[in-house]
Amino acid sequence: MTAKTVSEIVRLGPVIPVLAFDTVEQGEQVSRALHAGGVKVLEITLRTPAGLGAIERACGLADDIVVGVGTLTKPEHCAQAKKAGAQFGVSPGLTKELHQAAQDAGLPLLPGVMTPSDIILALELGYDIVKFFPAQQAGGVPMLQAFHGPFPALKFCPTGGITAESAPHFLALPNVVCVGGSWLTPKSALAAQNWEEVTRLARAASQLAAPAH
Repeated sequence: MTAKTVSEIVRLGPVIPVLAFDTVEQGEQVSRALHAGGVKVLEITLRTPAGLGAIERACGLADDIVVGVGTLTKPEHCAQAKKAGAQFGVSPGLTKELHQAAQDAGLPLLPGVMTPSDIILALELGYDIVKFFPAQQAGGVPMLQAFHGPFPALKFCPTGGITAESAPHFLALPNVVCVGGSWLTPKSALAAQNWEEVTRLARAASQLAAPAH
């Protein structure tokens, strides 16, 4: 698959599932189930030791699947993720060192921001799309509405505490391009290996849109 920019990736669907796997095998099954439900973009986090292996496995599942690595917190993670096949990176925050490491690795980055100072740093480094994290805890929809005034050109992918019920309200905002969420992979479904439920939730998420006004 040809390399995509973050701008292209975030527009491939309204929801990017945020994933953490216990094993590489679980990662493959869940990734397959999500893709069957129409989800094209996956964010597989490095929160568990299975992360890099799951990324490698997911990349080979389909030609139209775009696999990103989440929870990038150290510069060395960028090269490791790129080597595993990740096509983009997602970080909870941003430093100049992390930015440089992503550039050096050729890994398009969706950096996390929470405050106006974070946003100004991201803009200085050339980002026009950022992750707002943790979205719900950091002020949710009203905070993103407030950011739109001083930062009118910036687009957001809010992640953290978002649910199937609240997602449409985020997607209705003019400065939101997509949302990140973990509700597509409930712990109960994963424990029961109920991949049909994951596919059902993925299908519903793929059809989410902003509520009609």
